[in-house]
Amino acid sequence: MKTLRCAGQGFALAFSMLTILPGFRIHTFTPGLGGCAAMSYPVVGAVLGALLWGLAAVLEPFFPAAHLHLLLFGAWVLLTGALHLDGFSDSVDAFFVPVRRAEAVMKDPHVGAMGMVFTALFLLLKASSLLWLDALWLLPAILALSRFNAAAAIYFFPYVRAEGMSSAAKKEMTAPMLAVAAAFTAAVLFATPGSAIPAAVSLLTLTLVSRLVVRRYGGYSGDLYGFLIETTELALLNAAVAAGTP
Repeated sequence: MKTLRCAGQGFALAFSMLTILPGFRIHTFTPGLGGCAAMSYPVVGAVLGALLWGLAAVLEPFFPAAHLHLLLFGAWVLLTGALHLDGFSDSVDAFFVPVRRAEAVMKDPHVGAMGMVFTALFLLLKASSLLWLDALWLLPAILALSRFNAAAAIYFFPYVRAEGMSSAAKKEMTAPMLAVAAAFTAAVLFATPGSAIPAAVSLLTLTLVSRLVVRRYGGYSGDLYGFLIETTELALLNAAVAAGTP
């Protein structure tokens, strides 16, 4: 019963945090729930990917392929509330200042010049990748993998701030929780044709980004988890485009 409660409430919190969709609104962060939420990150990713894939199926008869894929890109950004993009932008700004100023820059609500430029370039590349992606059935796997990377980063690497939801998730996430997240992600990959290359690219992206942030900052922060998710998504989209459909 305790495990089911953790899974249910964790999913509700993760869904509330990572999407703007109504339902599952949780505003009270009870002790122990942060780890359960991190365990559910890949589930939320798969749900978002399935929604995008379903939206494409519904709209396909009404729009040309290029416009349809750009509509999906817009829906992708809107469904997540641009949360991870905000983390990406803040992280980029922080990469261009001395380490001693990085945390202050990431906490600054204003976007710097480098964050703005790199985020615009990132969005162009991501939109172009989705524009050329024929295998839209890969979207649940892509979004699940990117959010599993965040869960893995929470478990394996230090967290550099002493407060916040991510800090609670770091303290509360256990090996069995990570195993559940990994098992779910593996099941999604098993059910998805052509997912072997994205899985390998996802692991490589997690390794490279984590090496970068640990060397520079000593560990992750909430913004850097967003940076990891967005970077993983772009890498996976490009891997899928380069590989072509199976």
